[in-house]
Amino acid sequence: MSEKDTGSVAEVLIKYYDGSERLTDIVDEEVPYPEGKLIVSRTDPKGIITHVNQAFIDMSAYTREELVGANHNILRHPDMPAVAFKGLWDTVESGEKWQGYVKNLRKDGKYYWVKATVIPNIRQGKLVGYTSVRRKPSRSKIRESEELYATLQ
Repeated sequence: MSEKDTGSVAEVLIKYYDGSERLTDIVDEEVPYPEGKLIVSRTDPKGIITHVNQAFIDMSAYTREELVGANHNILRHPDMPAVAFKGLWDTVESGEKWQGYVKNLRKDGKYYWVKATVIPNIRQGKLVGYTSVRRKPSRSKIRESEELYATLQ
């Protein structure tokens, strides 16, 4: 998405890393990350959400029932290049921790930025899923990420 008029709405086809896609409204309006909050979720090994905290629900504008059982890519903003998620998956599937900056899409079409850390959950030597913790990113890191992601699309 390239238009930057505040509050403008566009219908966009989002294509996911797994080949699936969906049509959704995008509102070019940022929701500020809440001060002092951590957004936390857990998924199974395929990225299906199994747990969310209240901060996740509040920022995503989805209900807990809409989130649990959904693929985590429900939050994928079309400005996020697929290669960024390929890097995330390559890293965590190899058992390593991943950190990066992500522009997330809310249910209402607005967006928010996070500094995300994704950690593989290993139990008795077996991968059982992933935990993701998000923090408030700095404005300078958001600008750097926007510039980088624009070159990757």
